[in-house]
Parts: sequence; C-alpha cells; structure tokens
Amino acid sequence: MSLSNQGVQEIAPNPKLHRLGGPEKGRIAQLFREMKMKRQGYILLAPFFILFFIFTAFPVLMALGLSFTNFNILEPPKFIGWDNYANLFIKDEVFLIALKNTLLFAVITGPLSYISCFFLAWLINELPPRIRAIITLLFYAPSISGNVYLIWQVAFSGDSFGYVNAFLMKWGFILEPIQWLQDPKYMLFIIMLVQLWLSLGTAFLAFIAGLQGMDMSLIEAGAIDGIRNRWQELWFITLPSLRPMLMFGAVMQITSSFAVADVATNMVGFPSPQYAGHTIVTHLNDYGSIRFEMGYASAIATVLFAIMLGSNLIVQKLLKKVGE
Repeated sequence: MSLSNQGVQEIAPNPKLHRLGGPEKGRIAQLFREMKMKRQGYILLAPFFILFFIFTAFPVLMALGLSFTNFNILEPPKFIGWDNYANLFIKDEVFLIALKNTLLFAVITGPLSYISCFFLAWLINELPPRIRAIITLLFYAPSISGNVYLIWQVAFSGDSFGYVNAFLMKWGFILEPIQWLQDPKYMLFIIMLVQLWLSLGTAFLAFIAGLQGMDMSLIEAGAIDGIRNRWQELWFITLPSLRPMLMFGAVMQITSSFAVADVATNMVGFPSPQYAGHTIVTHLNDYGSIRFEMGYASAIATVLFAIMLGSNLIVQKLLKKVGE
C-alpha cells in the first residue's frame, strides 16, 4: 500500500500548476468566447471607449507622469522626482492658502447645495405640472445664463450705488460704502453665495427626473407596511429609489465645489487681494496657462484629482447607508 501511495503521489499533478494551467486557461477561453458572442456590442462601444481613452484617461495619466518632471513646453521634460509635490506643501504658501480656501468652500457649499438641490426638487415635484415646469426653469436658468456675474457685481459694488451698500446706508446700518469685492473679510463669503446661486444645475434636473420616474406603487406598499408620515416615506422609500440620481448629483456637486475658478476670477479678480479668493483651480491656471510650468501645474492637478476622488469614495459609502 505504501508503494502504491508513493506512486500515486509521484504522478499526481502539482495543485499550483493545475490552478495556473487548466482553470485559468478555461476562464480565458470562456472570456474570449463571450467576447466573440457579444462582438457586435463591443464594436458599437469601441468608438466611445477610444474617445474616452484619448481625451480623458490618457490626459490624466500623462498629467500624473508630468507631475514628476520639470516641463516648460519649450524644453523636453526633466525627471525631478517628488520635488514638485515637496514644493507644493512646503514652499508654496499661496498653494496652502488656495488649499484652505478650496476645502472650506467645498465643505460648506458642497453639502449645502446638494441638500438644497434635493429638497427643492422634492418640494417642486408636488406642484401641478405647469407650475412645476415654470419654477424648474426659474431655478435652472442661472446655471445656463451668460454673464450671470454682472448682477452680483452690481449688487456688491463698492460705491454707494451698489444695491447692498445703498440698502445698508439707507437704513442706517453703515455710514460709508463697504468694499465688498476688495476686502478679504468678505470675498470668500460672496464667492460662496454666488456659487450656491449657480449650483441648481444638472443635479437639480437629475433629482426632478428621478422623482418624476418613481414607481408610485412603492409608496402605496410602504403605507401598508407601516410608513406613517412623509419623512419616513422620504427616508425608507424615496431616497433608496433614487440612489443612482443621488450618486450622480453628488459627483456633480463635489466636482463643481472643488473646481471653483470662474466665479472667483470674475467676482474678485485674479489674483485676488491677499489671495483671499484664491482656489486650487486658479492656482493651476496661474502655473499652467500663464507661467507654462506644466510639470508643477500637473502636480497641482494630480493633488486636486486625488482630493476629488477621495471625496467621491466617501460620499459613495455614505449613500449606501441611505434607507437603513
């Protein structure tokens, strides 16, 4: 018996080789068979994936690579390792100010605009169709308007003709005009206010569309199962049914809150006094579009991308708990 057992052990195949050989080859062969069966779908998707890789994925990878170089467009890139990142967080005081402003901006305006978008959409959805369409257009109009900053520039003008100064002086709150757009104490607050006004855009429409497409039988079933008020209905039925729209809206709001640049530039100028309205994107525009230090600008873009990616992952985990 021992000899026979030894013989069996000698001719038995190695389990590791078996795992690397048969099953792996079988999975690869099965994958190719499925791709062959669904080749029409892959052919139809190929143009999108090619364009996505060329214009989205490849630039991101290229920026990541350039962030480790010294590149001024005129000369070939020179590899310098982590120097750009060290300069960002140790030597570049303006970047630290921009980072603080951006994080403060995102923490305040991101959740506030996101919650406002949803609750406004939830309330507007209860209105009659014609009134709902008109109010939706009114809320969405600022995000598609052209020179939307003009009215805010007039409202916060630093002379006595500005709407805010005129109102405060008329009622005796102030004795002389306040330089709203030149005083660092007020700049960030005004930029946040304008951004909140502009935030009712794509996410707002996504919430409206999701609420319009909800299955109303779920609400009837919830009433039978013990849902007693609208808040329970919102938490246990409406929000879980809108998880895709909630995730889409979160991504859009996070992106817009971290990518603030046009509002700051148009309202307080570039660069703003004492860099009070400076953000990461305006810092990126400074080094990328004005100084043409593309390696350093790529490092700034990579840091911003990492922050946005981390924020999206955190929000995604939080949204999974909705309705629990």
